Amino acid sequence: MKKELDFIPPKSWVPGTPPLVKLMGISKYFPGVIANEAIEIDIWPGEIHALVGENGAGKSTLMNILTGLYQPDRGEIIIDGYGQVFTSPQDAIHHGIGMVHQHFKLVEAFSVADNIHLAWEQTPFFLSRKAMIKRTAQLAEKYKFPVNPTAQVKNLSAGEQQRVEILRVLSRNARVLILDEPTAVLTAQETEDLFFALRTLREQGKAVVVISHKLNEVMTLCDRVSVLRNGRKIATHLTEDCNEKMLATLMVGHEVARPVRQEITAVEIKSNNPVLSFKNVSVGGQVPLDACSFDIYAGEILGIAGVIGNGQKELSELASGMIAPCSGEVEIEGRRITQFTPDGFAAAGIGHIPEDRLHTALALELSVVDNLMVRKYRLSPIGYGIVYNPKEAFKQAQAFIKAAHVALKDSFTRIGNLSGGNQQRLIAQREIAQARKLLVAAYPNRGLDIKAIEDMQHLIRGLRDQGVAILLFSEDIDELLALSDRVGVLFHGKLMGIQPASQLSREALGLMMGGQAMSDAEHVKVSSVHTTVMEAHL
Repeated sequence: MKKELDFIPPKSWVPGTPPLVKLMGISKYFPGVIANEAIEIDIWPGEIHALVGENGAGKSTLMNILTGLYQPDRGEIIIDGYGQVFTSPQDAIHHGIGMVHQHFKLVEAFSVADNIHLAWEQTPFFLSRKAMIKRTAQLAEKYKFPVNPTAQVKNLSAGEQQRVEILRVLSRNARVLILDEPTAVLTAQETEDLFFALRTLREQGKAVVVISHKLNEVMTLCDRVSVLRNGRKIATHLTEDCNEKMLATLMVGHEVARPVRQEITAVEIKSNNPVLSFKNVSVGGQVPLDACSFDIYAGEILGIAGVIGNGQKELSELASGMIAPCSGEVEIEGRRITQFTPDGFAAAGIGHIPEDRLHTALALELSVVDNLMVRKYRLSPIGYGIVYNPKEAFKQAQAFIKAAHVALKDSFTRIGNLSGGNQQRLIAQREIAQARKLLVAAYPNRGLDIKAIEDMQHLIRGLRDQGVAILLFSEDIDELLALSDRVGVLFHGKLMGIQPASQLSREALGLMMGGQAMSDAEHVKVSSVHTTVMEAHL
């Protein structure tokens, strides 16, 4: 039995040094939701502290309280031994606490230097661009964050944008840096770069708090880890005194079994007509697609691999009717499409779990019921012309909520109050119900906890077994090999080739993601593709 470490500081602790932050009995309630209940956590200088738990466990809410975005209903925040009341994020910033949210808050049309200095009270009213660029470069050098001060944010990769966000927080003299799911949209190299930067901040005496579902990363990066479940703190441990399996058990309340990878066999194609067909399709965008051709048939999962930012967004939006091609042909069940609209593709039986749920899939100010029924307002029995049947809408929404395993006391609560993981579960249920022919699933596991990932895998396999085609996008090689029947790779907007998953290894797929053609990677034979996506989280 591992020793409980509620009052034991990390190994970097200097005797007599108090914690930077002490959360005492923090409780927070939303309508129908117990977000936090009597939570107590210490955060010490010179440590990286992980906060883990299932979706809806209260991790983000707790950190939003610490950063002044929410105020606790009960409890106290102690900073340097003194009680503090934060009524706004500005109050928290004044006390050296800053947060980088999962969804960045940068102004994309502005430069890096503009974003660093925006709303910074130490920015003089009259400050030349040359001076802003110089100050930004000095900050980047001080904290070892390589950024181009003159670059426009919209032209930066996710990892580069994240560095700007972190640098902006540090520029406010933050002593406690909080990051919410920091590696969710990063490449493997960007993740390594981030870890190096965070370790550097730890050596400088900063405290870093990381909210994450990726337990392997927690064990690699962090000094201590606190586990939340159902809004309550279950335990705090030194990472060297625990393992991923132990943390997973603490998170869900019971032992989590590792699923065995299902061997995927080639799907018998019973129809000559593919559900969706791309013929030399090209489209503009941040990463243009170039002469993309493929077919996807009923009852198969076609996985699309690739480092983020190689055309996945454009391809998923094309396949769901959100954008139109510049050239080439798109066919649905043999019928050429000339009008590209999300409603038209939805009417054809295509569901879409988008990459960016906040801006594409949800109306955050509306209720859970409204968001779940958004595709059905004009359909019987919910809609009759201008007549709306709220009882039927509530009934159908309850079915989605139950299937998604989301615990809600009030289905009319604002969906923006839910955790990102619970939002993702509800979106998935709504779009799966829509997907009579095809589901376009762009990173469906993003932001999900261990149990929810397992549930999502089961849903996707079940949908395939019902004869639905699935176009699955993922940055996780193991996930694609575990779920897909065939796998293709996007590289700089080009589809590098499609091959049965059973004939691919992780190594071959990795080479293709780096730009090697399918034929060049084929010598790397499949010998061991039994690693599951869960091993990245357990």
